[in-house]
Amino acid sequence: MRHGMDHRKLRRSPSHRKALMRNLMNALVRSERIVTTVAKAKELRRLADRLITLGKRNDTHARRIAFAMLSDKENTEKIFAGLAGRFLNRQGGYTRIMRTGYRAGDGSDMAILEYLPSEEKKAGAAKGRKKGTAKPGAGAKGAAKKGGQAPTEKKKSGGPARKASDKEGKAKEKSAGKKTSAKSSAKGTGEDAASQDKRGGVKKTSRKRTVSKPD
Repeated sequence: MRHGMDHRKLRRSPSHRKALMRNLMNALVRSERIVTTVAKAKELRRLADRLITLGKRNDTHARRIAFAMLSDKENTEKIFAGLAGRFLNRQGGYTRIMRTGYRAGDGSDMAILEYLPSEEKKAGAAKGRKKGTAKPGAGAKGAAKKGGQAPTEKKKSGGPARKASDKEGKAKEKSAGKKTSAKSSAKGTGEDAASQDKRGGVKKTSRKRTVSKPD
């Protein structure tokens, strides 16, 4: 029966356990990230989230409770001045635990406990990207609304249709060149033959065969 098991004892006396949790809380607030065992991280997460809740209240009573938990003025001021403002739009779940494996000495299950990073930077980066990038059809739509002409886009040279038309044009040019060369060669040969006939260079001779009759 687990009666009265409100929290993990961690095999320590109440005073020792209280001092351990105080030291772990101060280390977490100071560096926002610590490496410890999984059991200690699960026990410390409740107190770390409670500190952020007190920081979001930001009144005198909350400051006194936080200082009683930490016993450190710098860390207490950091909670109310910096960490609490990071989670104004978040309701709980301010920390996360990431398991890292087992310790080499005794095989304890180790983990990293840290506060979540700020979400304001991510939101600002997204807004900057949206402002910097314009939609492809924004210019045409704006010009149409104003009644002016939309900016014409340069057509890309190339493409399968353009290449096919270029090939057909080249083939037609080649065939036309062959036809003209054939015509010119035929004309040249005809002119040469006529000139030779006029000059008398070519003479045709016909010889008759003599057939001997038998006696």
